[in-house]
Amino acid sequence: MFADLAFAGLLMAVAPDAAAPADESGVPTETNRTTGDILVEGRRDEAIAATKTTTPLIQVPQPITIVTDDVFLAQGAINVSDTVRYAAGVNSDAYGRETRSDGFTIRGLDALQFRDGMRDVFSYWATIPADPYNFSRVEVVRGPASVLFGQGSLGGLVNLVSKMPLFENGADVALVAGNYNRKEVLADLNGVLGSDLGFRLVARARDADTYIADTPDNRVMLAPSVTWRPGSRTAVTLMGLYQKDDGGSTTNFLPIVGTFLVNPGNPPLDRYLFVGKPGWDRFGGRLLQGGGSITHRFGDDVTLSLKARYIDSNLQYNTHYTDSYSNPRDPYTAGSNGRRIGLYAFGLNARMNVFSTDDNLRIRFNTGVAVEHVLLAGIDYSWNAVKKQGGYGFQEVDLYNLDRTAILTPEPTGAFDREAQKQLGIYVQDQIRFWDRVSVVLGARRDRVTTTGTPDRVDSATTFRFGIIGEIAAGVSPFFSYTESFLPIAGTVTDGTPFRPQMGHQFETGFKWQPDRATLVTVTGFSIKDTNRPIADPINPMGRIQAGEVTSKGVELEATRTLPGDYDLSLSYGFNDVSGGGLTDFSSRHIASAWATKTFVQGARTLRLGAGVRYLGRQVSSNDVWTIVTPGRTMADALVEISEGRWRLTVNATNLFDNRTYASCLARGDCFMTAPRNVMASVGYHF
Repeated sequence: MFADLAFAGLLMAVAPDAAAPADESGVPTETNRTTGDILVEGRRDEAIAATKTTTPLIQVPQPITIVTDDVFLAQGAINVSDTVRYAAGVNSDAYGRETRSDGFTIRGLDALQFRDGMRDVFSYWATIPADPYNFSRVEVVRGPASVLFGQGSLGGLVNLVSKMPLFENGADVALVAGNYNRKEVLADLNGVLGSDLGFRLVARARDADTYIADTPDNRVMLAPSVTWRPGSRTAVTLMGLYQKDDGGSTTNFLPIVGTFLVNPGNPPLDRYLFVGKPGWDRFGGRLLQGGGSITHRFGDDVTLSLKARYIDSNLQYNTHYTDSYSNPRDPYTAGSNGRRIGLYAFGLNARMNVFSTDDNLRIRFNTGVAVEHVLLAGIDYSWNAVKKQGGYGFQEVDLYNLDRTAILTPEPTGAFDREAQKQLGIYVQDQIRFWDRVSVVLGARRDRVTTTGTPDRVDSATTFRFGIIGEIAAGVSPFFSYTESFLPIAGTVTDGTPFRPQMGHQFETGFKWQPDRATLVTVTGFSIKDTNRPIADPINPMGRIQAGEVTSKGVELEATRTLPGDYDLSLSYGFNDVSGGGLTDFSSRHIASAWATKTFVQGARTLRLGAGVRYLGRQVSSNDVWTIVTPGRTMADALVEISEGRWRLTVNATNLFDNRTYASCLARGDCFMTAPRNVMASVGYHF
């Protein structure tokens, strides 16, 4: 399989000359050719997710973080969560390295994941996680974005931007080796046929273990795309995705007593203890996606954009976890000298089908010599159906001497439980630019959501958005914004009651400073009020409940700078105070990070060195039983990259100093570990 992918890379790296550059829609423009003001791979001073238009960050009254693939791959990203671990106010590893899903908390609140502007994941434990190698950049929108995206969480969202044809000839292939028997082949192939057809194939094949015994992390991913430009005003793109994962869960739910706290008379448990049954415990499945877009410009000022995607996902999830929840202070069986504990067995088969479409019309016009408008009006529709079939078991085991041959392995049986949801949204937004110095964003949206399940229900809401930003002097641009959020939630809480829609609003103010194109500093303060937030069930870790009113207040700072002498530097800090709602989970008040690279050039040889440090402050989790404080943690990452001609050798190290500490410990009774040091080396060749 590895040889086949590498050979395919050699065969597909042949085609004619590259075509002209394009705007965010993929349509080549004369304006772009003459001004160079275009969105290209590696560009980090413009975003699409915040406004659904290509807008300079300095004109958006909201903090946005753009992380391009050259950055997150240099930082050693293994999963999508890793791509945003240097973004302000984001905790991307609340449970250590997570192989079951990509999880983010932004401003202390759970964030949703979108792909190319449409929601990517519905329900939990229903699909396999996305592959970071398939994306050219990741956009972090901090704060609500429901006016444009409908189903948007209050803390923010993460939008993954797929790699699409570049209209150039070339291919990058790489061989990767690393800790835990990691072996990979990566390929990113671009080509042009004639002057109007570009294609791309992104592929990964991985055979790997993890730091948890009997927990593989194998993957095959193929993502082809084709763009046809029949004229200078039209672009048609078709995209596909096949991904198959054969892995397990690195989240092991170990009891606090015996790990974080002493279990009298017994040694500490192995913090990376596998409590399942080899060959049965797994998290894997198959994901298919197909979609496309059509964009047409009617002259220079009117653009029509049509997008659609279909997702078909199959998942099998078999796992075991200890019962540290019935009695968190003393989870072991009476009379067992602190050795025997209840062990849950859980088998799940899940199916997820999603159809999404987002269609809008963008019109540029003036209402005066110095007043420019970009009016966006659109309609989006999504339908999703999630079916789950479960099997359960429970037994007592000696946690300090597991007899894995006797561990129960229940198979899912019976009929599938089914939840289906339809959402129709109509939105309008006006971006107004006054005297090329002040930008105002006004937006409104109406949503109607129908949920079919137990029981059927209809939810609707109207959400609004207002923001203003303007340059006053020396590149300093103060801003203020008010945004609202509406999130209908498929599924039920643990007792079978349907989730209520999650709603909230945010006030935010701050400033952006951009003295030159190489620098952007954002300082902001925010206040969020959120209701009906889903949180983990304190009794059943596989279940969910809803909190009452939650508030999140804080400040953030984020700065990026390209320094003379080929230095790149990014800094971020977030202070966040989350309270209310009967929360039993946790959030850290302080999150900080710094990442820097230095490039040395000598003739045809280039050396790039990178280093980063990430800090997460202590986390407090409490309930009626007790309060648990997880100490703060500091992790370091490093990069060494040597390029000569078409060859490139890269070595990444994450958690460089092997700080094996706790990612979090929850008052409900369990602890999660940070991932140990991971080192990967890759040899790449550019055709």
